[in-house]
Amino acid sequence: PRERALARREAGEDFRLAHDFSAAAPGELAVTDVTEFSIPAGKVYLSPVIDCFDGEPASWSISGHPDKALCEGSLAGYLEGLPEGASPLVHSDGGALYRTASWKALCASHGATRSMSRKACCPDNARAEGFFGAVKEEFFYGRDWTGCSLKRFSEELDGYLHWYVEGRLKGFGRPGGGVDYETIAGRRRRLGLGL
Repeated sequence: PRERALARREAGEDFRLAHDFSAAAPGELAVTDVTEFSIPAGKVYLSPVIDCFDGEPASWSISGHPDKALCEGSLAGYLEGLPEGASPLVHSDGGALYRTASWKALCASHGATRSMSRKACCPDNARAEGFFGAVKEEFFYGRDWTGCSLKRFSEELDGYLHWYVEGRLKGFGRPGGGVDYETIAGRRRRLGLGL
């Protein structure tokens, strides 16, 4: 394991986070991963980039293939949506899709610092896994997808993700205690955050 970790560090694949996945402002820290939806018509893959400030899926890609285009599409959408000069930390698992030269180049060209989970350490990407759990519980499970085409499923998933940001209530802790329920987009507007 030490030799593997050393080789990863020498390749620029380091663990940058000390298990603190909170962010004081949007655009500072994001996590990403891929999940699969299997319906009778086939499989659909989702790759979101989730902003750790408030759990917003800031960008996402949906595809029939879990490939570079899927992952790099969501990352490019996230990075291009940030204000000029932003330099976020982008955390992923240690999968091969996040170690490609094109992934590294995309991060470098936008000033993003890469961070990767340690091998066999699921809690390192708990923010992404928690998001997937919510999506599958609220959108996917308990629905009959028989007769639904891959195209229609992808459109419905995309619509759900937009609703997740604009219409879904989420609890945000108040300083001093208590919880306020707001949409992610509504809270950002209230706070005057343009991201």
